Amino acid sequence: MYLGDETWWDLEDYFDDESLALVPLGSTEQHGPHLPLATDHLIAEAFAREAADRTGYLCTPTVNIGVSPHHKQFYGTMWVDAETFRSYIESLTRNLAYHGIDRVIYVNAHGGNVDPLREVGRRLRDDEVLYAIEWMWDESIPELIEEVFEQPGPHGGPKETSLIQYLDGDLVHDDRLTDARDGGLLDWENEDGVRVHGARTFYDAVDNTDNGVLGDQTDATAEKGEQLFEAAAEQLVELCEWLDAQPAEDLMPKDHR
Repeated sequence: MYLGDETWWDLEDYFDDESLALVPLGSTEQHGPHLPLATDHLIAEAFAREAADRTGYLCTPTVNIGVSPHHKQFYGTMWVDAETFRSYIESLTRNLAYHGIDRVIYVNAHGGNVDPLREVGRRLRDDEVLYAIEWMWDESIPELIEEVFEQPGPHGGPKETSLIQYLDGDLVHDDRLTDARDGGLLDWENEDGVRVHGARTFYDAVDNTDNGVLGDQTDATAEKGEQLFEAAAEQLVELCEWLDAQPAEDLMPKDHR
């Protein structure tokens, strides 16, 4: 069920009977010469809506702009500071609690949102408002990603490219995949300068990659995207069912020993 499609009259039964909501979050930021700036929030919304359709749980509107200052040098990237993002998401989530939701899954598709979302979840749990957890699609299927791609890349690589090819292929500039690979950073894990004596010495994406992306984009296909989507969507469905089955008291902080 998508919240934005319903009237308030038709939502009363849901809030009376159910207690779980899915909140998709992404970003509006550069994803190289081949992918749209909407990549992350398109992916997040696709997963959240798919899980909502399969389970009947509520999906809220998508948060389209996230914590992305590390991509600021690339035209069109939009971002909010982490503190602003945390405050906004906490307020939004408290709104859901007001209506009766006591457990939330942040369906996230942007790495810059992870730490702020975890902080918001802890704050809401410590205040015993509700239980909120962050879910990242690629972290739910790491073995499959390693099996499918030799160089997946953490940003704008073949895993994200494949998903957008599957979800909305018209948005992908397939004729630029070779340029994306050759102008980016292919081997993230082994590149000199990415880590120095165990420290990450960079702050912005442009410090490592001229065109903003990593991995081998030429390895992407819509068929691989469908495989990734189905596997991760199933993981999200199972997470929804697990979370819904937990007693509310078990989700709150334990008493002091």
